[in-house]
Amino acid sequence: MKIGIASDHRGFQLKEKIKSHYKNTDLEIIDYGTDSEESTDYPDYAFKVSEAVRDKKVDFGIAICGSGIGISIACNKVKGIRCAKVDSINDVIATRKDNDANVIAFSEKVPIEEAIDFVNTFIDTPCSLEEKHVRRRNKIKNYEEQLWVGSFFFMYL
Repeated sequence: MKIGIASDHRGFQLKEKIKSHYKNTDLEIIDYGTDSEESTDYPDYAFKVSEAVRDKKVDFGIAICGSGIGISIACNKVKGIRCAKVDSINDVIATRKDNDANVIAFSEKVPIEEAIDFVNTFIDTPCSLEEKHVRRRNKIKNYEEQLWVGSFFFMYL
């Protein structure tokens, strides 16, 4: 399994610890930046990891910034991405099971042990095929498709 990971400068240290943890495992971590603690803009890295998920270069994505909020918002601007900012294992389980999230975001303040638990739980939790969850996910997907088609149409008027 391949997991994309990205952070801004504030999430850099946690990103590096996560990569190090999985270095000698079957889980392949693909780093989409940033490469230092020099100040950066989180959307640049949110878009990179989200596009990799969208384009199926990786199976899932992890995004880290100071609060986890900004990077999650940016990830969700990429068509087909369902990113959730998570603060607990219960959040991770719910967003995979109910929402079929393909990217999780969290704060740089999450302790490494908890971050590893988030990642492991995220990749190990299957999405629910329960009708109500499928229906809700399809409503989001259909709305996103309508927005994209409408935007494309107006670009050429």
